[in-house]
Amino acid sequence: MIKVSVMYPNTAGARFDHDYYRDKHMPMLKEKMGDACKSYTIDKGLAGGAPGAPAPYIGMCHIFCDSVESFQAAFGPHMKAIMADVPNYTDLKPVMQISEVVVG
Repeated sequence: MIKVSVMYPNTAGARFDHDYYRDKHMPMLKEKMGDACKSYTIDKGLAGGAPGAPAPYIGMCHIFCDSVESFQAAFGPHMKAIMADVPNYTDLKPVMQISEVVVG
């Protein structure tokens, strides 16, 4: 099992529409990826580790798939449409990481 994390840095003055991300973007991504997307989670940054510190990321998602290959095969054909939707909810450039899920 792998996890694809897409994280949006908490940048002063940036725009991020959490409702759109939750209600439109991520369901669209799941629909396009089909069964290759086993599940996904969405996080909304609240705070950093120190008292009063801002969250390093304003929002993020984690997409769970069986393998890197299954993610790429399902995401690749729809990448342009998925990426074209990004300006509808943010002006941030996401940071992406693919990880192996060691403990689930």
